[in-house]
Amino acid sequence: MKRRMLLVGVLVALFWATPARADNQFIVRSTLGLQALQTACNPPLLASICTVVGGLGDPLGQVFLITSPLDLTGLLNLVGNPLGILDAEVDQVLSLVDLANLVPSITSALMADRTEVAYPANSGTMVWNSYATQPAASIVEIQLAQSAFNVTGTGIVVADIDTGVDPNHPALQGVLLAGYDFTRNQAGGSEMTDLSPTFTQPTPCDSTTCPAPVQVNQSSAAILDQSSAAILDTNTQYAAFGHGTMVMGVIHLVAPTAQLLPLKAFKSDGTADLSNILRAIYYAVQNNASVINMSFDVKTASTELKTALDYASQLLLVAVASAGNDGMQETVYPAALQNDVMGVASVGSTTASDGTRSTFSNFGDAIVWVAAPGEEIVTTYPFSTYAAGWGTSFSAPFVSGAAALARSLKTSITESEAAAAVAHAAPLSGAGMGNGRLDVVPALQSLTSGPDFGVSATPTSNTITAGQTASYTVSATPANASTQTVTWSCSGAPAAATCTVSPGSVTLDGTHAATATVTLTTTARAISPPLLWPRAAPPSSKWLLLAACFTWTVVLLILCHLSRAQRWRRALAAAAGLLAVSLVVYSCGGGYGGPPGSGSTTLYSIGLNPTSVNGGASSTGTVTLSGAAPSGGAVVSLSSSASAAAVPASVTVAAGATSATFTVTTSAVTAATPVTITASYGGTTKTTLLTVNPATAVALSSVALNPATVNGGSPSTGTVTLSGAAPSGGAVVSLSSSASAAAVPASVTVAAGATSATFTVTTSAVTAATPVTITASYGGTTKTTLLTVNPATTGGTPAGTYMLTITGTSGTTSHSTTVTVVVN
Repeated sequence: MKRRMLLVGVLVALFWATPARADNQFIVRSTLGLQALQTACNPPLLASICTVVGGLGDPLGQVFLITSPLDLTGLLNLVGNPLGILDAEVDQVLSLVDLANLVPSITSALMADRTEVAYPANSGTMVWNSYATQPAASIVEIQLAQSAFNVTGTGIVVADIDTGVDPNHPALQGVLLAGYDFTRNQAGGSEMTDLSPTFTQPTPCDSTTCPAPVQVNQSSAAILDQSSAAILDTNTQYAAFGHGTMVMGVIHLVAPTAQLLPLKAFKSDGTADLSNILRAIYYAVQNNASVINMSFDVKTASTELKTALDYASQLLLVAVASAGNDGMQETVYPAALQNDVMGVASVGSTTASDGTRSTFSNFGDAIVWVAAPGEEIVTTYPFSTYAAGWGTSFSAPFVSGAAALARSLKTSITESEAAAAVAHAAPLSGAGMGNGRLDVVPALQSLTSGPDFGVSATPTSNTITAGQTASYTVSATPANASTQTVTWSCSGAPAAATCTVSPGSVTLDGTHAATATVTLTTTARAISPPLLWPRAAPPSSKWLLLAACFTWTVVLLILCHLSRAQRWRRALAAAAGLLAVSLVVYSCGGGYGGPPGSGSTTLYSIGLNPTSVNGGASSTGTVTLSGAAPSGGAVVSLSSSASAAAVPASVTVAAGATSATFTVTTSAVTAATPVTITASYGGTTKTTLLTVNPATAVALSSVALNPATVNGGSPSTGTVTLSGAAPSGGAVVSLSSSASAAAVPASVTVAAGATSATFTVTTSAVTAATPVTITASYGGTTKTTLLTVNPATTGGTPAGTYMLTITGTSGTTSHSTTVTVVVN
């Protein structure tokens, strides 16, 4: 018992080895849970060692904020480590107020354009034009990146650990999340709660009532009512008031549809406990943030700050921090934690100064990953107004916004991948500025396949006569903000024609389409007359027969007149007249146009369309007579050679008509089955063949010709396309032509596994333009296309339908578009 009492006495002496004083705050990592740690802090019979304020939100539940009358050494040297401490550090106090960063004199022109514009474009959110179109936005190519990559941050959450935000600011209201106030341990990240209850908020001003800019605090020059500004400026309690709203405004400028999560860890005087910073980091991770902006710095390293940011990085959060405003090469945190954080320095915000480090900006490659504009940054400010900001605090959110756009483009991007993308920056002179000045366009380009372009042309088709020109406008549209030079070429021009593109090349500007004119110039041609008068005129040339009939009738009348007037030539006239009578009879019906087999009407032909079907599908048959059916009609008998195809017993050709159709129905078969369909009438029998195939899922999709217009004697190429890959053994597609002016093979085979095949259409000489229907059938489906066969021509550009291919090339990248020209 005496030994136990002695031990207690020793422990008491050890506990109070350090004199009692005001409690110190410590961040400790302990193996004990919350309840066990609370018990250990208050041992029985002994004075309290510490008080547990609460956990800081780490995923293992090991990190706590405690207060203790002991100093850090005394806490770590407790005999037996009763608190289970793995490590501990002093809870530092951070400050946003940088005395070196005083705002220079303000000119009213900085925010003079207060015209309200929609931002983002076509949205209902209205902002000052001086905010949306400020020089800094142009320097880092914000709008170009948004449009070129079609990203504005939609679906991305960006957390800002700061003084909070004005939740009612009209520019931000639509994208703000509630957030959290760690300074008061309550929901909502509003910095308006820091204002004194007696503070009179200024009425929002407009373009006519806003006063000139006045300095509000050491990092902003706001457009405020003078009395309100004076209260904020002279009271150290508000030395950093508005900082969070201003930083949020810059993030919103870059990623206007990203959701903003305000995490209030700083008070309006600009101070924050490191413990609240840690709580905010863990809160951001647990509340779906993709990016954390930290526009603050501290010069003392923190093990737990690094651990928290390591954890955030492992969960794919991208962290950004300001490099500080002491104008020195020094080490500050968290910017120095470059495995987890991108540190951001400040450069000027105009084209004349964007390559120059701001005098107040810290530098050094140990803390600076990239620089961004940090002077005269027009941004949002509480009370629904705007302010101008100076400091690396306003450089960092440019990079945070760019990280949000990068996450929109690549949802699985890591901290290291985002840092590598941002490293595609504009070079800066001088040492210690990291990878250069932020340029959002090349940063996003590095996450894609690179700069590219698309090609299109209008109109898509033209119809001209040989000897005329056809013009098209071809456009190269940049993708991924491409600034490539595209060189044009044109192919596919017909004979005796040239295709040119002017200008021959265009240089893209990253945003707008660049155009050129494509011109096809053709050559006129002359028609070659037929060498011989046709012996048998086609149906389309009946006017030739009528002309001949009329001509020979006139000749006959003249001869009759001569025979009367000059009797001595009667014998000669009689002979000539006999010849004329014969030619009249021949031309006017005796030698042309009679139906095959003069005399009584008989069966002329039987045809099927299609000639090949799948079992279960039908085909249409047509019977044609040698002349008009007699009164009462003509009954044509029908029969089928196999049960796989059934026909009606007969079909009637109506009186006066020459043809009639009937339906052939088929049944399922297991193998291709040829069936002969027979028709009989007037003592004449005709047959045709129908092939019934096993059912297949693949059908004929289309038949096409190139060119679709040719001169007689010139070929055309036909293409049949199936709806899917041809089966084993291939797909036999039946072909037919409606006129002898164009001939096709009986079929074309699409090879097994292929989807298309080509065939040749041969044509013969014609004396007038002759339309010919080319028919293809397979798998129960029939498709047709039209070929026009024209009389042969001499010289010039042949008639036809041609496809021009216009190609744009840049380096090893080429894209093409096609247009059609019909030459008559």
